[in-house]
Amino acid sequence: MSNEEKAYIAGFLDGDGSIMAQLVSQKDYKLRYQIRVSVVFYQKSTHQEFLLSLKERLGYGYVRIRNDGMCEYTIVGLREVENVLKLLYPFLRLKKDLARDVLELIKQHPDQRKMTVSRLVSLSSLVDKTATLTTPRREPSPAQAS
Repeated sequence: MSNEEKAYIAGFLDGDGSIMAQLVSQKDYKLRYQIRVSVVFYQKSTHQEFLLSLKERLGYGYVRIRNDGMCEYTIVGLREVENVLKLLYPFLRLKKDLARDVLELIKQHPDQRKMTVSRLVSLSSLVDKTATLTTPRREPSPAQAS
């Protein structure tokens, strides 16, 4: 993939995408929780073909049409997300700090069978840190500012 293509996809992720880290309940896991990372691109359903071609280029994930007229291309998994973020990282602008933190989270994540309570708590702190980068920042209203 050319640098131009990587830059275009990174710009698309910056504008119409999400990078997420979540702590997800998993009843069949020893510690009952899993760290899940994902990258998601969003478009109107009329542009589903574009997302399918993007999936073909990146080689991971799935595309689904939602009930609200939108379409999502979702990539889930430690290795898959790591590979995509490493590919796009040099070209990201708005989500560069978030991508860096998710890559660090992936780097520190042990094999699920070797997960300990203390490691899960530590990684959960990194998940919380990424949430501060994905939560919209609101400017104070004029009434709050005075």
